Amino acid sequence: YGVRDPYGFRPLCIGRTDEGGWVLASETCALDAIGAKFVRDVLPGEFVQINEKGVKSTIYAKAPRKQVCSFEYIYFARPDSVIDGQDVYQARLNMGREMWNETQYDADIVISVPDSGNTAAIGYAQAAGLPFKFGLIKNRYMGRTFIKPNQKQRELAVRMKLNVVKSVVQGKRIVMVDDSIVRGTTSGIICKLLREAGAKEVYMCVSAPPIKYPCFYGIDTSVRKELIASTFSVEQIQKYIGVDKLHFISIDGLHRAIEHIPNEDMCLACFNNDYPTDTPQANEEGEKYALEHK
Repeated sequence: YGVRDPYGFRPLCIGRTDEGGWVLASETCALDAIGAKFVRDVLPGEFVQINEKGVKSTIYAKAPRKQVCSFEYIYFARPDSVIDGQDVYQARLNMGREMWNETQYDADIVISVPDSGNTAAIGYAQAAGLPFKFGLIKNRYMGRTFIKPNQKQRELAVRMKLNVVKSVVQGKRIVMVDDSIVRGTTSGIICKLLREAGAKEVYMCVSAPPIKYPCFYGIDTSVRKELIASTFSVEQIQKYIGVDKLHFISIDGLHRAIEHIPNEDMCLACFNNDYPTDTPQANEEGEKYALEHK
């Protein structure tokens, strides 16, 4: 059995193996891993039952509009997946190109905050005609830092997770590309590490617009009062994290990057407060699981 939510926030697809078996997976990269062929995406509001006779489909609910999560393309999904007809890797390359069009920073090199910033950084470097370098090396044995329970643990986790290649960044004007800024903690520590390694200037580009509102649909972002963009301007965030320049991709640029998803079919609630469902008043008081508790 497979069920996709009525708005299509989260992806779900059907595949088939060479032996005739059926597969359900959140992303197409899971099909690739076992040698299965992609058949189709499960539709929003669709319930599928699979047995020896094949796939039986039932539309169990219809939402007023389709709302694919834009953050799947920015960060959440693996870059080797295709979601609702949009190649995630290509979308992230496009985000980098769009950010170059919007900034055109005069720099020496482009680096990424690995791994989720890699593809957008490559796109920026290609569009700018600048070399892409691995200026930050990731410790593969560390988990995510933005979901650590407190500030002190997050700061320690960032230093354990990332290390600077001094020979790459020393004396250079750097464009650093990351997928998002949530609290600003990680970005601030990374900028400090780059300065300590001798970076001349640090320009930061973010392939998500400012995250001002919490997500109620499955992404573990912070409550609103912890989201730095909910209370700080771009100029204030730039000063807080210590970069020389800071740019967030525009919503129009994001739409152009995710070119195969119609604008009206994309959820941007964490950026623009346009929630496709009613959200409880508790969201202002910090209850991010309020919908699950209803």
